[in-house]
Amino acid sequence: MTAHVSDAEKPAAASAHGHRARRTSLPSAAASVLRSLVCCMPRSRSASRTRREDDERAPLIKPGSRALYGGSEVAVPALPAVSFVCAAGDPAGPVSVVVGKSITANAASKVPAAARGFLEFVNASPSPFHAVAEARKRLEAAGFKALKERECWDGSLVPGGKYYFTRNASSVVAFVVGGKFVPGNGFGIVAAHTDSPCLKLKPISRKTKAGYMQVGVQCYGGGLWHTWFDRDLGVAGRVIVQPESADAKPSHHLVKIAEPILRVPTLAIHLDRGVNDGFTFNKENQLLPVLCSTAAAELNKIATPSGDDAPKHHTLLLTALAERIGCDPAHVADVELCLFDTQPAVIGGALSEYVFAPRCDNLVMSFTGLSAILDHAADQAAVDADEAVAVVALFDNEEVGSLSAYGADSHMLESALRRITSGVSRDAHGSSSSAFEEAMQKSFLISADMAHALHPNFADKHCGELAPEMNKGVVIKHNANQRYATTAPTCQLLRNMAKRAGVQLQEFAVRNDSPCGSTIGPILSGKLGLRTIDIGNPQLSMHSIREQAGTHDITDAIKLFTAFFANYAQVDKELIVD
Repeated sequence: MTAHVSDAEKPAAASAHGHRARRTSLPSAAASVLRSLVCCMPRSRSASRTRREDDERAPLIKPGSRALYGGSEVAVPALPAVSFVCAAGDPAGPVSVVVGKSITANAASKVPAAARGFLEFVNASPSPFHAVAEARKRLEAAGFKALKERECWDGSLVPGGKYYFTRNASSVVAFVVGGKFVPGNGFGIVAAHTDSPCLKLKPISRKTKAGYMQVGVQCYGGGLWHTWFDRDLGVAGRVIVQPESADAKPSHHLVKIAEPILRVPTLAIHLDRGVNDGFTFNKENQLLPVLCSTAAAELNKIATPSGDDAPKHHTLLLTALAERIGCDPAHVADVELCLFDTQPAVIGGALSEYVFAPRCDNLVMSFTGLSAILDHAADQAAVDADEAVAVVALFDNEEVGSLSAYGADSHMLESALRRITSGVSRDAHGSSSSAFEEAMQKSFLISADMAHALHPNFADKHCGELAPEMNKGVVIKHNANQRYATTAPTCQLLRNMAKRAGVQLQEFAVRNDSPCGSTIGPILSGKLGLRTIDIGNPQLSMHSIREQAGTHDITDAIKLFTAFFANYAQVDKELIVD
């Protein structure tokens, strides 16, 4: 039979009727499509065919036959599968095949590189410890020098230098000293957080009930906990290993079990007929993940001992952790483990305009801030001309209030800024004792935390014109009650920065009849007395196990932060309000 094939990359093929076909080689795009037609498919039976012939699955187009492509007769190669459409009512008639990229495939090819970079980052960061490890890896690859807080920095920092330090392995501060920086000059700071709502293992997680071995968990932060049901869960975090020998020292290890070893099953609707009228559950008793059945554990001779010798966690779980670390399960002394969805982050939407991922809040802003300081550090001319210090600070524990030794409500950032001020000076404790206080009044903090995008199914929850949309720009967040630290002067400074970056901005505020969340912005602004603005990329499903953000907003945030680092010292002089 003859196939009329059209190429999406060129005008539709002309009809072969009334035209003599030209013999030509088959274009590669057409070849890939025609391979799909050389597949076995059931054929409608005619009176002249036997039942055996009817039962055989014959190719629609046989290798070696001829087909028409753009008015040319081409040979059909032996051939993977592509969509085709038969003439209406005539299965044996001409077949139209679309060759080339589909609309969705074409859109997928245009996904910003930054969005794909975020997928790599978030998939490698199932816990705050892993997020900081990933940040550290990228910083070291870019030539940043590691500092230790327990060591002296005085006189060791130089203009043009690139540095970072970590605390608790879950928070990180990275900075680039401007080539023209002197103590008393300001800091341009982007601050975000590494933690997200999740389920964390209890200190003693071993539970057995109704023939199942289960894992006791704690709810960390304000998660949408119903989204954790029926997900394939792994565990990640850190493990302290303590060998038994008297002179052995404990060691710190990151661990990730990417296999779906845990699951929180829902109750069948047959046993809870009213569940669709409101899904409620007890977080202590009904949000327990299943590890395995006790029968399977016994058959595999890995049942957990009972009594005084029983470990804190199931032997099976300890064995799985030890295998990945390379130690004896008995040497696993303590753990800090998060549960996470093993389904990887992906580009989504029919036109590939979204990121479907866990932990968008707030790893999107952590990633964009980190990417921006790496881009800034790579621009030697910008660094040489900079009078300020570019800083990225990624804190832990924002989701539970930030009050910890490595959260934003600690002395961590203040300590770092003071030490940078003195560390660049050769006369560290000399002439200008007010250098730090001067610097704070010349500094600017961008508190970067994800924002609420307009929800199509709950549009009435948003405040009219203050309802940002995904892929339409970074969001400035406002609140009259200081839940956000944004002010009119800080807004204008950021707008001037956005203009330089070519980035569109949006505005957000909650309705008067709705509560407002908060960020690290007011905390750091109050502790340090520096000008602050709260911003973030818009997203849906915040605090769900799977969230949704815009691909293009990721690029915009990186551009905005990079322009901020390069231009802040100059833009700051445009508007001074004492």
